[in-house]
Amino acid sequence: MNLILQSPRAIPDDRLDTLRTLSRADAIETLSPNCYRLSETRPDSAVADYCLEHGIDYGYVPANRRIGDFGLLVMDMDSTLITIECIDEIADMQGIKPQVAEITEAAMRGEIDFSESLQRRVALLAGLDESALARVYEERLRLNPGAEIMLATLRQQGIKTLLVSGGFTLFTERLKRQLGLDFAHSNTLEIVNGKLTGQVLGKIVDAQGKADWLNQTRESLGLRPEQVIAMGDGANDLKMMTAAGISIAYHAKPVVQQQASYALNFVGLDGLLPLLG
Repeated sequence: MNLILQSPRAIPDDRLDTLRTLSRADAIETLSPNCYRLSETRPDSAVADYCLEHGIDYGYVPANRRIGDFGLLVMDMDSTLITIECIDEIADMQGIKPQVAEITEAAMRGEIDFSESLQRRVALLAGLDESALARVYEERLRLNPGAEIMLATLRQQGIKTLLVSGGFTLFTERLKRQLGLDFAHSNTLEIVNGKLTGQVLGKIVDAQGKADWLNQTRESLGLRPEQVIAMGDGANDLKMMTAAGISIAYHAKPVVQQQASYALNFVGLDGLLPLLG
């Protein structure tokens, strides 16, 4: 196994030497100013503790893994591909962000069923003008760091991208067009006479829905589960992450970090790339 180390800044030599000793690595290779590969390592819990203490993301990667082994990346949207929780920002237009954000956080921690939480939150938005959604996209939505580098590299490698979200189509469809994503699926808000009714149309894309879209897309592309990468941050992403060969917890809740193949807590989305080989 190779040990990949990443940090927002260059890792000092003394820390690299400590990690080389802890992992009993044969050699250290600098992949970029903030990314390093330690070869022929032996996993040790002390590595995880040291990396967490010093703000370093780490991952053990099979030496024979190559990025070409993969064919599909499935991403969550809110707080994963983008910096915000869209529904919380929509609620801010209604002056009720704290109430909605509290429900969002509980759902992401896995304390409330997602479908129930979404229905409760959307109900609070009844009467809001639909123009508020466009304002959120244009004024508040930002990509997480490294998103464009990650997507461009995957595109060059022929890896397809699926954005699947418990959020809303106004955001996922615009992101699909803006970023050149291959697929996008999410929920549709009911709008009558230019106003939100407080209802969601059709079947809610919840945790199982995300996993179903992953599997459906994978099968349509003729891929095996081990050729799929899934990335998310909340409990609602766990089922789709389980359905993938590799799962990435991106700045995620503890329950997600504990179950993911890798956790990126300090670097941007492009931190996925060295983990693919």
